[in-house]
Amino acid sequence: MTSRNWVKLFISTLLIGGLATGVTGFIVRWAEFARFFKEFNIIEILAILFWLIGVGFIFSLLSQAGFFAYLTIHRFGLGIFKSVKLWNAIQVVLIGIVLFDLVYLRYELFAADNDSLLPYIGLMLLVLIPGLIVAYLKARQTNKSAFIPALFFMIVVTVLEWVPILRVNEESWVYLMIFPLLICNAYQLLMLTKINEKSLEERKSIQLKTNKPTKKPSNA
Repeated sequence: MTSRNWVKLFISTLLIGGLATGVTGFIVRWAEFARFFKEFNIIEILAILFWLIGVGFIFSLLSQAGFFAYLTIHRFGLGIFKSVKLWNAIQVVLIGIVLFDLVYLRYELFAADNDSLLPYIGLMLLVLIPGLIVAYLKARQTNKSAFIPALFFMIVVTVLEWVPILRVNEESWVYLMIFPLLICNAYQLLMLTKINEKSLEERKSIQLKTNKPTKKPSNA
């Protein structure tokens, strides 16, 4: 991938993260912000929107750091295990562990006596279902072997990025962060193939121009 395409991906992901957080913030914290809309307080609404977008930029940067880390880890894993099937099997095990911990550990840490397990399972499904959808789209976009790595990224890496808020367990922040992370991670994963294809075409175009034979000087 050329540096120009990396910059485009960085900026577009940054903007998507800001926009997603702006929209999500007003939805998940509507009870807090509704009065400003009722009062038609444009200044407060814009101030909140800019603040949410700024927070979204931070979420986007975290998402991009996780994405680049995963690309390195994926190559590292393939290099160590020397087998796509073995590396995929290890990733499936890690996915299972993370999903189990997302339910069990949070329930053990935060649940009160007689609390239902269903909300914790629901939060796990909030990560699993989009992960399966994006992994399916990635596999259709490239090949079947991309399904497990894409699922690993969408679940394991997303949860790791989400951990700081999960530890605090502030409900509004939990939902405020997860939706932009999922959107940014899905966008980067699905755009990577298109950007790589575009970069390859650009390299081929440059090579053709470089290797183009020069015309012989005329004898006239």
